[in-house]
Amino acid sequence: MIRPGQPTPGAVGRAGPGAHEDLADPGDLGRRQRHELWMRRALEVAVTGPAASVGADAVDDIPVGAVLYGPDGSELAIGRNERELSGDPTAHAEVLALRRGAERVGRWRLDGCTLVVTLEPCTMCAGALVLARISTVVFGAWEPKTGAAGSLWDVLRDRRLNHRPEVYGGVLETETAAVLRAFFR
Repeated sequence: MIRPGQPTPGAVGRAGPGAHEDLADPGDLGRRQRHELWMRRALEVAVTGPAASVGADAVDDIPVGAVLYGPDGSELAIGRNERELSGDPTAHAEVLALRRGAERVGRWRLDGCTLVVTLEPCTMCAGALVLARISTVVFGAWEPKTGAAGSLWDVLRDRRLNHRPEVYGGVLETETAAVLRAFFR
């Protein structure tokens, strides 16, 4: 059942607090264009990220890329799935980007930051995004089996939590889904 304000899987756009806001920022790239530009960077990380430098044969992680942007739009950190590489079940792209970003800025609160990821976050990652006080989450492909930003659960917009980031789903969905489909073939 879809709750009010919750996107339907596959829907493009944003739901949640302030969903009625215009998508263009005056004097700047429009929000949609900025999110697409940032998602292209996340796609690049997914395909050629730090784990990929070890060698394609040595790394068999699902190609998910995440990029953390600061309040001013500067790139703070990147992450690519590294579970196989590190043997760490929590080494998801989002968690790695959050850890690296927090280390870079010297604090765990990442207020004003935007996390862009090629796949809808799982419950662990969604919980970490809420706890880090991320302001905006942008994701590409929907994940109907484990997604926690509207597909299976909606942790990011759960009204019982003390923080709810803005959420934009389905950004460059076709391109992000293609990378994942190619991996599983």
